[in-house]
Amino acid sequence: MPILSMNGDFIIGGIFTIHYYTNAEQDTYTRLPPKLQCTGSMDFRELRFARAMEFTIREINNRTDLLPGITLGYQIYDSCSAVQMAIKVAFQFANGVGPVFNYTNCSSESAVATVPAIVGDSASTPSISMARMLGLFGIPQVSHYATCACLSDKSQFPAFFRTVPSDHHQAAALARMVKYFGWTWIGAVRSDSDYGNYGMASFLKAAQEEGICVEYSEAYYRTQPRSKLERVADVIRRSTSRVIVAFVNIAEMRFLLEELTRKAAPPLQWIGSEAWITHPEFLRFNMCAGALGFGVPRSVIPGLRGFLLDLSPAQAAKSPILTEFWESSFSCSLKGRKGSEFLRECDGSEDIRALKNPYTDTSQLRITNMVYKATHAIAHAIHGVICNETKCDKNMKFAQWQILEQLKRVNFTTNNGYQVNFDSSGDPAALYELINWQFKKDGALDFVSVGYYDSSKPRGQEFRMSSAISWVGGQTEVIVSVCSESCSPGTRKAVQKGRPVCCFDCISCAEGEISNMTDSLDCVHCLPEFWPNGKQDSCLPKPVEFLSWDDTLGIILTVFSVAGTFVAVCVASIFYRNRASPIVRANNSELSFLLLFSLTLCFLCSLTFIGRPSEWSCMLRHTAFGITFVLCISCVLGKTIVVLMAFRATLPGSNVMKWFGPPQQRLSVLSFTLVQILICVIWLKISPPFPFKNLKHYKEKIILECSIGSAIGFWAVLSYIGFLALLCFILAFLARKLPDNFNEAKFITFSMLIFCVVWITFIPAYVSSPGKFTVAVEIFAILASSFGLIICIFAPKCFIIVFRPEQNTKKHLMGKMPSKAL
Repeated sequence: MPILSMNGDFIIGGIFTIHYYTNAEQDTYTRLPPKLQCTGSMDFRELRFARAMEFTIREINNRTDLLPGITLGYQIYDSCSAVQMAIKVAFQFANGVGPVFNYTNCSSESAVATVPAIVGDSASTPSISMARMLGLFGIPQVSHYATCACLSDKSQFPAFFRTVPSDHHQAAALARMVKYFGWTWIGAVRSDSDYGNYGMASFLKAAQEEGICVEYSEAYYRTQPRSKLERVADVIRRSTSRVIVAFVNIAEMRFLLEELTRKAAPPLQWIGSEAWITHPEFLRFNMCAGALGFGVPRSVIPGLRGFLLDLSPAQAAKSPILTEFWESSFSCSLKGRKGSEFLRECDGSEDIRALKNPYTDTSQLRITNMVYKATHAIAHAIHGVICNETKCDKNMKFAQWQILEQLKRVNFTTNNGYQVNFDSSGDPAALYELINWQFKKDGALDFVSVGYYDSSKPRGQEFRMSSAISWVGGQTEVIVSVCSESCSPGTRKAVQKGRPVCCFDCISCAEGEISNMTDSLDCVHCLPEFWPNGKQDSCLPKPVEFLSWDDTLGIILTVFSVAGTFVAVCVASIFYRNRASPIVRANNSELSFLLLFSLTLCFLCSLTFIGRPSEWSCMLRHTAFGITFVLCISCVLGKTIVVLMAFRATLPGSNVMKWFGPPQQRLSVLSFTLVQILICVIWLKISPPFPFKNLKHYKEKIILECSIGSAIGFWAVLSYIGFLALLCFILAFLARKLPDNFNEAKFITFSMLIFCVVWITFIPAYVSSPGKFTVAVEIFAILASSFGLIICIFAPKCFIIVFRPEQNTKKHLMGKMPSKAL
């Protein structure tokens, strides 16, 4: 029998989960099973839902604009959150309340159901069972609290509607909220029922799309063994995640929190589904302080509180369900009632207005408003079928599919200002309040709305925060729940083997790579002319290295170059002032001055190697070096030949000097030099030297150097210099023992030996020296060989001119006087 009922022209069915257990036993099939009855304690909040349906129908009956002249009645049942009871009630709604089916024919008129539509059930699993059966008869079912996303499937549940948003939206909202606060490592627990399993499946899918990892996902149902509950609680206690998402029904949540209270768990940030996040019973669990979750918006229903409180002991005694409520609330038995579990009899002093329980608490009317909207939707559908513009026909016969079609089209605003309509899946638009459990001034927990979520908004704009959130433990800052700390810029994520993608190690970027974002999956290479900074989070231009004027090494080499030039000029001035002296005249003064001039150019050409390479400097430095050195060696070679020819000319009958006089000497120097000039011109024409950024030698800097262009041209210039130097060395070596007090061939031999040694060692040093030191090696070779020539050839002469003038005589030079070692 219904727990609450009232007759009327049209009876609307209602079913609510007021109790959570039945007396069902295992069937033996040897006797009739006992009559199903609800057991266990009453859920006062669900009783408020049932009485809200009563209130709504009475309000509709008092209206003149909706179903005028029609009286709606109701039959409200308790499903006990059991599928068996829900199916039994569904059959009663379809066939009538009689124990025997007594129709003698199956005509449409005789098969009319007792009720045109049904409000309920509160839980998803009983609603699914009812919807499968009622859908076969086309009886509309409008649920106020069954949120399972599966119920949106019209192929399975063609007659199902609801005024509460689908879990599809809630799961997406929860996942985006978790992502919004930066939590990537969470735990998950659910009811092992259609509500929990379907809801959690939707959440996990959405969470995966958001890059959120789940450390564990546990399920529990209230009828399972206690050992299962203890195991789930232990998993929660041992977990490393600090955020737990609970897609749990009220009954399972109660068991879970009580178990966690027995042995305290680490502080957890609870994220709740609408099934329990707004249930006042759980406010006694301080461990859930700071909990967040989505609930349907809070509302006000004018007149409801007065209706709920308008209940006297006499009225309560007329209904078994209200009797149970009264006795449970005041812990006394109503007068004249036998079999009550309470020994104390109610004395009439009980004041329902002083009660503080979920039944009388109308400050958080959320799901209650969903009942209000569902009842109004059915009334509007009936109105659309039996009423025209002037009146309503209470005797009109109609089929359930007509009510079903009208429900699809309803679109109205309730008395408290809420829009009611359904989409093609029978669902309303999804609008949620973000609920936060915060401590009041008196230390008690309360529900505080801190924001909204509207699924109709563009992605990224669904959230709208309205006030500050209190986190677990009263913290004001968002807690951190990650498997691994974020990888800072300069590192990349490397997933740990066998663990979720949110668990990773932070690996420093390889040499030459950067990452400029937090939690980068990969590092990127810098462009060739850039190099990472010390933190490897940005690419900086590589420093350009070349032998500059302000470089210490450049300054030292410049000083030596200028000093060498100064020495050459000083030697030339000494020779010029003593140009008439025997020692200057005896050593072929014309070639000596030309040699000093070429040595001056050799010292100066080393300066072209210093400074930032450019096109003209690259071409100048190699060609100037090649030509000046050939000019220098040509002069030395000329002097060597003169020495040999001079001693040949002393032989009787020899006229060799007329074949190698001053004109021939000048011509030989010019010829040797012209050959080098020709090589340099061809080199510059075919493939001249050019500035080149060397990116390979050093990874972290650029070497700006002069590329030789044609390797053949470069080595041809050096080879020609080497050929002349070797020829000069051989001739001077052959002439070293010719008789004379001042045989210049000895000094030329030694100078050429130094020259050859310097340039032979230059080749491997040049090839192996890095960066600017390559240029420094080349300058050093130029300066060393130039100093070797000027010291070995001119130092002995200058010494005699300045310090031994007595030896600067023709007689001494001809060997007429005993010589002294220098």
